[in-house]
Amino acid sequence: MKGYRAVVLGVVCCAAIALAASAFAAEPATTGEKAAKTKKSARSAKADKGWTSLFNGKDLTGWKPVGGADWKAVDGMLVGKQGPNNAPGDLLTEKSFDNFELTVTYKCTWPCNSGVWFRYQNDKTAYQADVLDYKKPVAFSGSLYSPGYPPGQTFMVAYLDKGLEKRDDWNTFQITANGDHIVIILNGKKTVDVRDKHVAEGKIGFQVHPGAEFAPMSITVKEIGIRPLKPAKDEPKEAAK
Repeated sequence: MKGYRAVVLGVVCCAAIALAASAFAAEPATTGEKAAKTKKSARSAKADKGWTSLFNGKDLTGWKPVGGADWKAVDGMLVGKQGPNNAPGDLLTEKSFDNFELTVTYKCTWPCNSGVWFRYQNDKTAYQADVLDYKKPVAFSGSLYSPGYPPGQTFMVAYLDKGLEKRDDWNTFQITANGDHIVIILNGKKTVDVRDKHVAEGKIGFQVHPGAEFAPMSITVKEIGIRPLKPAKDEPKEAAK
């Protein structure tokens, strides 16, 4: 009887060990593996929806610095600051774009005067989603600027809520330029919704503004994705909310 019990016990133990081994083999992926798969899946989904990144995460391939500012690729991000003697400058794509949705995630060191150029042709013909704290006239990040246009105005649209931008954290612009319809969303809040025809296409880029008061500034961009749009049809204008 004792021998029989020993055999049964041995069989039960072997079964338990086999079950444990099977459970271990089927154990879900680690947190790191899950995160990697989720990130890869998100990237694939974004690519499937027509989004592409304008930055390769390694260097300035596809971009052209203009002026004397210091632009570099650092730790997988674009970083811009003034050059020697407070030299300003822009970083612009080599390609031009007309109708698109653009997503930019950035963070600044303040005081800062910068922005996202789009449909940039030259320093007098372009649009810019502003990153700034302007005094006269009052305007904050999320405003729309176009050099010299409209005549007599500094901003096409001045956004007046200083608290929308996170000064010590990441912020996200969503910019849509489709035909004459321009929409800017900052951190989920629509700041600009206008119609304007004076620039139809151009480059995308970033600005480092001149001035000794901005010597400490830097702008760091960790994401810049674009999705082309088909030419827009006439739509009713929607006021900024």
